[in-house]
Amino acid sequence: MSVERYNAGSSTAILEPIELQPVHPKQDRPSFSSGKRPASISGRSLASANHRVSNDDSSDRNETLPSPTTAPTEVLQSWNNPRINIYRVSATFWSFIVMGMNDATYGAIIPYLEIYYDLTYTIVALVFLSPFVGYNVAALMNNWIHMKFGQRGVAIVGPICHLIAYIIIAVHPPYPVLVIAFMLAGLGNGLEDSAWNAWIGVMNNANEMLGFLHGFYGVGGTIAPLIATTLITQADYPWYYWYYFMVGFAAVEVAISTHAFWAATGQVFRDEHPRTSDVGGSRLREATMRMPAARVTWLSALFLLGYVGIEVGLGGWIVAFMIRVRDAKPFASGMTATGFWLGLTFGRVILGFVTPRIGEKLAISIYLPICMALQLIFWLVPQFYVGAVSIGLLGFFLGPMFPAAMVACAKLLPKHLHVSSIGFAAAFGGSGGALFPYAIGAIAQAKGVQVLQPIILALLAVIWVLWLCLPRIGKKKD
Repeated sequence: MSVERYNAGSSTAILEPIELQPVHPKQDRPSFSSGKRPASISGRSLASANHRVSNDDSSDRNETLPSPTTAPTEVLQSWNNPRINIYRVSATFWSFIVMGMNDATYGAIIPYLEIYYDLTYTIVALVFLSPFVGYNVAALMNNWIHMKFGQRGVAIVGPICHLIAYIIIAVHPPYPVLVIAFMLAGLGNGLEDSAWNAWIGVMNNANEMLGFLHGFYGVGGTIAPLIATTLITQADYPWYYWYYFMVGFAAVEVAISTHAFWAATGQVFRDEHPRTSDVGGSRLREATMRMPAARVTWLSALFLLGYVGIEVGLGGWIVAFMIRVRDAKPFASGMTATGFWLGLTFGRVILGFVTPRIGEKLAISIYLPICMALQLIFWLVPQFYVGAVSIGLLGFFLGPMFPAAMVACAKLLPKHLHVSSIGFAAAFGGSGGALFPYAIGAIAQAKGVQVLQPIILALLAVIWVLWLCLPRIGKKKD
């Protein structure tokens, strides 16, 4: 900037530079209440002052930024923009296949774990409860890993947790060690579930993209019981042979995810997700303890807690239910689980295109009563084929619920809380896949596996009420 100085009788204008004053953040701005202006601060002295700020990469460097006064129109990412996203989205799809295989395997191998380790329902159900620890650790660590290491941290840690867990399980150690290995697998699932849902949930066409993402989870859930049941019942291999395959799948996951997200560092994440509010402190604390964000976060988390409990509870206990209550053959019972996961897959992909057209709030409000009706048919009509068809259709209408909850969360919350809130809700909700199936197993020990039906019906009713309590979903907040 310059100013014109005119000489006495001359028309010549001499331009002299004026030193600009640095712009301070609000909390660092000096007070002028005394009426005296401070001495000019040069660029050199400002740089020196900045050395007082911690350079620790783990800190949120956007925590002290003032709220922006302008909000430029944001260009949302898509699956192919920037181009690296084609590779990264493909890597997340593979991760969700592995996650689906992980969760669906429990139901396929439970009857054989009981025999191999000579376990009761209550003890064998610990394979469901153990990932609860991993998921809750993931809920607390997710935001910190993003701020410190970015998406690269999740892309490395999550798959490595899978790989180590499957190697341990494949050597069929004593049962207590097996339970610890399932905890580690739950940590890997929780980290990836929360991170990739938060990332893809704010892309263009988020419902459709999340439908495909969770559709690949369903693909994994379909493949696992099919191959595992065939290995055990037709090829007469021990149950742990299936985990030799899982070790290979997890090794591929480690290589692909690490390479795809290597450039997605903590610095990149912090630059892309600056604060959009004046609230200081931890973003996770803001998302879970400050209204109105806390209302959305906790309602979404509790909804997903019940939903994932239904999904994994049905997928996990359906084989035992069909064998012991409907007197079905082991292979046919395993195919019933395959039909459930296949229905879930098609529901996520097909209804992923229907849900955004009628709105997430209304769509899920319609899907849940349909699910309750199908669950009643499954419970009250004691025919194998009726049960097999109704459980497949139940999976179809359950399919879009997790993606819709992620999109609703993204629309109701500001961008800087997406990873904290969506990540917490996804990881906390994922623990429902451990808590409720374990509870079903513990109750089944005393009352029989037929308790599966009323428990699932009650959970469907509860999550319907929770969904109706969410605020009205309008235009996405920036």
